[in-house]
Amino acid sequence: MPASFVDDRRAAALELYEREPVPTWRRSGFWTTTLRNLRLEELQPRHYDPVQAVEDLPDVVTDALPDRMADGRSQMAGLLVQRGASTVFASVDPEVAAQGVVFTSLERAVEEHPELVEQWYMRRLSHEEGKFPAATAAFWTGGAFLHVPANVRLERPLQVVYLIDEPGIAQYAHTLGVVGDFAECSLREYCLAPDFDGQALHSGAFELYLQTGAQVKLAHFQDWGRGEVYDLSTKRVEIARDAHCSWVPIHLGGRLTRQTLDIITAERGSNMRHTGLYFTEGSEHLDLFTTDLHEQGDTTGDTVWKGVLTGDSRASYEGLIRINRGAQNSHTYLQTHSMLLSPKAKADAIPSLIVETDNVSASHGGTVGEIDEAQVYYMMSRGIPRVEAVRTLVEGYFEEVVQRLDDESLTALVRERISAKLAAAEDNVVEFTAQR
Repeated sequence: MPASFVDDRRAAALELYEREPVPTWRRSGFWTTTLRNLRLEELQPRHYDPVQAVEDLPDVVTDALPDRMADGRSQMAGLLVQRGASTVFASVDPEVAAQGVVFTSLERAVEEHPELVEQWYMRRLSHEEGKFPAATAAFWTGGAFLHVPANVRLERPLQVVYLIDEPGIAQYAHTLGVVGDFAECSLREYCLAPDFDGQALHSGAFELYLQTGAQVKLAHFQDWGRGEVYDLSTKRVEIARDAHCSWVPIHLGGRLTRQTLDIITAERGSNMRHTGLYFTEGSEHLDLFTTDLHEQGDTTGDTVWKGVLTGDSRASYEGLIRINRGAQNSHTYLQTHSMLLSPKAKADAIPSLIVETDNVSASHGGTVGEIDEAQVYYMMSRGIPRVEAVRTLVEGYFEEVVQRLDDESLTALVRERISAKLAAAEDNVVEFTAQR
């Protein structure tokens, strides 16, 4: 990777990483996310040989990918898979490539498209944001790069997969996407792991830039399984004039997840819809912080998050609406809801506002509660067993988010995983709801 701009960033990031201690995050005086159990010195990047076909990828990947269409074509316009520290598979439809779309590893893009990468690389990210952002900037390998030229419209999604399928791995991952003027595309990023014994780390960075009039459907799907996977990531989306991004993050597994997700309406007419869900179980710990940042006026936003907690799990969601000085005529709303399905689970919902100008509309709301026993009783009185009533109510609770995916294969995957998690926690959930 000869590009000097990357080398300079790596050197500065390494210096900060080496002097920064392992952080502990505290919120609201009582919520703490600590990495005291993470044995960072035992985790190392691990490299793997590439594979020639999708069928040669590990089952945890192929099981999550959509089947081929009736005409035999892939449902994806392109697929890139990083296993550990290595890009093991990269493919883009020739018709898509012929339109000038670049979809490849970030390492390769630095070599083949240095001017384009340098223009956007870490424009909204900084290694100075902490030890793990510095680690990602210093150590990333593989990675993913997407550039959709102006006026190009892709009907099928592009997909990036980050895979960890063994313990002892430190995966430093960086995705950079740029969607040109009036271009349209769908981008999905999956973070996957099977169940295994032992620790692993995913330290990720994601940055996506929508230029004037671009339209993007973005989805993140995380299911790290039941191993000790720590996910410490920053994801950031910038939306230019008259562009729109619909972003749906799905969090369905990980021993400890600490993520920052920011969406920035940076120019007039920009618009976003940010809709997420999570389901925690066992002893999982989830710490999410999202920002809806309005840098200029005449921008709109809509943020909705829903979560369910079982077992001894902990989940904290803090959502911030920030409207900068001079960003008049901004209109946005944030709501977050958490449902407890266990007496030992604990949730925290913290919506907040910082408004530095006038003539705006911005509101927020947050709830933490339990399943509505009156609804359960009503369904049981109609002959529906308690187990089925609870499952139906929880799945219905998530539907507002799931339907916004607007992606048939991903929607089916999310519903399947939610159903499986409810089934795994069935005895505890039914016992808990019966006591209410």
